[in-house]
Amino acid sequence: MQKRPTAKIVALGRCVPPRVLSNADLEKLVETSDSWIVERTGIRERHIADPGVATSDLAAQAAREALSKCGTRADEIDLIIVCTVTPDMLFPSTACLVQDKIGASRAWGFDLSAACSGFVYGLSVAAQFISTGALQKVLVIGSDVMSSIVNYQDRATCVIFGDGAGAVLMEPSDDPEFGLLDFYHEIDGSGGQFLYMPGGGSLHPPSHETVDRKMHYVHQDGQAVFKYAVRKMYEASRVILARNRLTPNDIQLFIAHQANLRIVNATAERLGLDDGRVVRNIQRFGNTTAGTIPLAMADALEGGRLKKGDLVLFAAVGAGYTVGTALLRWAY
Repeated sequence: MQKRPTAKIVALGRCVPPRVLSNADLEKLVETSDSWIVERTGIRERHIADPGVATSDLAAQAAREALSKCGTRADEIDLIIVCTVTPDMLFPSTACLVQDKIGASRAWGFDLSAACSGFVYGLSVAAQFISTGALQKVLVIGSDVMSSIVNYQDRATCVIFGDGAGAVLMEPSDDPEFGLLDFYHEIDGSGGQFLYMPGGGSLHPPSHETVDRKMHYVHQDGQAVFKYAVRKMYEASRVILARNRLTPNDIQLFIAHQANLRIVNATAERLGLDDGRVVRNIQRFGNTTAGTIPLAMADALEGGRLKKGDLVLFAAVGAGYTVGTALLRWAY
């Protein structure tokens, strides 16, 4: 029986706003310090979108860059998946807005809401459409303007998040040994109370009361999220490695969601991965939610750390809780 084709990444693009918010800048906004932020998160600066710049703007620019790198026209795209928790609006979907902005006249699309695991979920969804032969070219975009839902009077959350986007174009792989080889995902809805935005949905529609109670901002129990993230990124990574008869020694690069440097380091240490195989760029971008993994991929690629044939392990934990891991062999 002929094996179903895998889906490979053929191009990668990214977009971060030019404006930088440093730890020193945050010291002027809230009671904090550079040393406090670096010690607890590893973050030194983050990029912040200007007023009026939306998630779709960053997503569209990242998509254009990805397409330009492989010489693909926007009207050749079959599907657009936008992974985000900060859509421009509740409807229409951000995917619709991106489709129009880049001129992808043949594409259909939708938004995927899985918070910080969104991009990894998006890769696996795109791969299913490609592996069946139904689609040939799928854009997967992780894009968030987290500054739009962050309370800059809350030092526990405002120091963490930044804005950014990354996009990949996925196509069928001629070689089944290259591309997305496997994925393993979980959700645990009991953890929703520890990281969420309570206002704006059908449960608590916008009102003077929800605004006054600051319900349209991120709310987080940092300790609960930290403990869960370290445990589940490790456990899910072990599951996907074991069922593919692999060990951490087989991995050339570990690209984890950049939520907190201590989470990335703790997970890598438990897996027994040396520093040379772990991508860390949270110090420059902060937590851009669905944008962190493609931004980290872009850094690894530009830095010569990601090469054709490398086996890459992705891992993420996000609000929900969501958990996502994937194994991918880099194809270019």
